[in-house]
Amino acid sequence: MTAETTGRHQAGTGAGDGRGARWAPGTQILWRYRDNGGDAVHICRPVTVVQDTDDLLAVWMAPGTECVKPVLADGTPVHEEPLATRYTAPRTTTRARWAGSGVLKLARPGDPWSVWLFWDDDWRFRSWYVNLEEPRLRWSGGVDSEDHFLDISVYPDRTWLWRDEDEFAQAQRSGLMSPDRARRVREAGRAAVEVIRAWGTPFADGWEDWRPDPRWTVPELPGDWDRAPARTAP
Repeated sequence: MTAETTGRHQAGTGAGDGRGARWAPGTQILWRYRDNGGDAVHICRPVTVVQDTDDLLAVWMAPGTECVKPVLADGTPVHEEPLATRYTAPRTTTRARWAGSGVLKLARPGDPWSVWLFWDDDWRFRSWYVNLEEPRLRWSGGVDSEDHFLDISVYPDRTWLWRDEDEFAQAQRSGLMSPDRARRVREAGRAAVEVIRAWGTPFADGWEDWRPDPRWTVPELPGDWDRAPARTAP
């Protein structure tokens, strides 16, 4: 990491239970996902911290951000692979710019999900997206998690629906998720649905009216985006 990059990535330490130093608004960090069942990072998204408290981490991924995403070994997008072999076909990673509008990500310490907000290009709010995942591990350069395949879309009229149930089932058939873990993920999804039905945090908190600071620059993807987390004791 260059000295300039080090200066942009303010240190923040602590475990996923919310303990440790906090990042100031405007700090640029990495939001990463590990391979399912492994330690290698296969998704990395540079983001800007909006808020970091004991109760909530909020980050902004700006349009045009250079990210890392998984692809098949020949460069084919993962979603183009038939479902039956989608999780067993050889993979690699590639760099690509985030297309479309930006994404606001909200995560409470310990929750096995994060909530993402999506807008159209004219800032007309479109939907929330509940991404079921491992509670995030905080480290000096950002947060790490593992995606759990199953997701939930939530709309402004408070309706909701499950997403990617076919991928969730295939991940189990492919051995990426044990029956016990799948049960816990489904339970987490049901807990998230209860929050939606009660219209609790963050859905009732007005985040759809939030806008990024115009002074923020788009974070750069560092060359060592896949480095091992620099953990410290909580």
